Amino acid sequence: MSMAFKGLLVAICIWVWSGSLAAAISNDGLLRIGLKKLPVGLNRLNAARITKTEVSQPRGLGDVNINSNNLKANIVYLKNYFDTQYYGEIAIGSPPQYLAVVFDTGSSNLWVPSSRCIFSIACYFHSKYRASISSTYTKIGNLSYPLHLRIPCKIPYGSGSISGYFSADNVKIGDVIIKDQEFVEVTREGVLTFLAARFDGVLGLGFQDISVGEATPVWYNMVQQGHMSQQIFSIWLNHDPTSRVGGEIVFGGFDWRHFTGDHTYVPISKKGYWQIDVGDVIIADNSTGLCKGGCAAIVDSGTSFLAGPTTIVAQINHAIGADGYANLECKNVVSTYGNLIWEYLVSGVRPDIVCVDIGLCSYDGSRNVKNYIESVIENETGKESSVDETPLCTLCEMVVYWIQLQLKKQIAKEKIFSYVNELCEKLPNPLRRSFVNCDNIAFMPDVSFTIGNKSFTLSPEQYILKVEGKCSIVCLSGFVALDVPPPQGPLWVLGALFLGAYHTVFDFGNLRVGFAKAI
Repeated sequence: MSMAFKGLLVAICIWVWSGSLAAAISNDGLLRIGLKKLPVGLNRLNAARITKTEVSQPRGLGDVNINSNNLKANIVYLKNYFDTQYYGEIAIGSPPQYLAVVFDTGSSNLWVPSSRCIFSIACYFHSKYRASISSTYTKIGNLSYPLHLRIPCKIPYGSGSISGYFSADNVKIGDVIIKDQEFVEVTREGVLTFLAARFDGVLGLGFQDISVGEATPVWYNMVQQGHMSQQIFSIWLNHDPTSRVGGEIVFGGFDWRHFTGDHTYVPISKKGYWQIDVGDVIIADNSTGLCKGGCAAIVDSGTSFLAGPTTIVAQINHAIGADGYANLECKNVVSTYGNLIWEYLVSGVRPDIVCVDIGLCSYDGSRNVKNYIESVIENETGKESSVDETPLCTLCEMVVYWIQLQLKKQIAKEKIFSYVNELCEKLPNPLRRSFVNCDNIAFMPDVSFTIGNKSFTLSPEQYILKVEGKCSIVCLSGFVALDVPPPQGPLWVLGALFLGAYHTVFDFGNLRVGFAKAI
């Protein structure tokens, strides 16, 4: 069954790019575009996520032998959107119509606002594609039909959707022109978040199997039309606020100037997203435990934050002193069932059946996913259903896990329950972000992900976001909660904060992802 994870409308703003664009050919023959940026503050807390669907192995892409000395690479420089979303310029049509898009490894469709988008306010604040002035435009479906009969397309989001219809035209990325590229002309933007976004659309870099309407992704056509000598692309995101360049995506290779050492390559663990296996998540030198036996992770340039299991995120937010996340339901579970849970665990009852015996989880193995960030599961028919059915079950399982983890350290009962209540206070709230004291960043612990038996560490400076206010700077935790049930989960989404720390190579030919320390 095909599954779609939708949601994660995230919002943090630090920088917005503006100004003129200047192009120049450098000594290595690559086109580089100089950009300017304008600092903004808390008055523009908006960003966007895109649709995700389970996919299978891409078709038509062979193996690749990476040789950084023999690349015919195409570089696109990116703009930094609030230091969490990155976008660049493409052109559609003849003559070219320029639009700004997010290059997203978590989706596969290209969509931009259409000139026919007249009923959505967001469309009036963005550049729009006009088919009538392009000599290379190809209609898909009969334009004399009503909109809903023109091979319609709807892309769902956590708090709404965008809809439109398929068209085809030439698409220019850097110096490469992709002919007859299918894309979606959006005629309605139901997500109000797009109103303040500086980018116009999204260019998906995922596999064809997740493409809405089975449209051929832009990357596939770049390869199949002979534009790429290497079937890889790489992403470097720049978090340096003093830099004029927000990052770059290199199609067909990588830029050695933006990383140090060798890339650590790990295979795609499931025929779906750019999904890999991760091991234990470490706070300073302490294991968080849940992923010790392995978790899934999606490498997603379209997600701003680091999203993961609430059980771990609460531990991280506790360790860094995040404030503002009280969950009374969690504390109620501790006060009502804590002693009983303690007795079960001390007497040797298996942790995975404690909540079942207590009566907070069902015997059929069903369990709740308490998504503090909106998440929806979509089946093959497109019917959506909420997965938030029995929140007490998830809360109980988290409390059991936390108590068990502390029991192994032979800590006294009173101290364990005090610690668990503190973790309850750090549970994310969907209406607020987790704020931290900016003065304490230097004293916060590192957080490390185990990938390919190697530790990939994020310093506080890399996982804390500094947001400029009118008179001050506020700091927020980059960790947000996303609970995905087995067999898809537990799941992490390694977003822009992770890619900012590690230069990433996406190897289509060998179905693997490589990470190296970014510089």
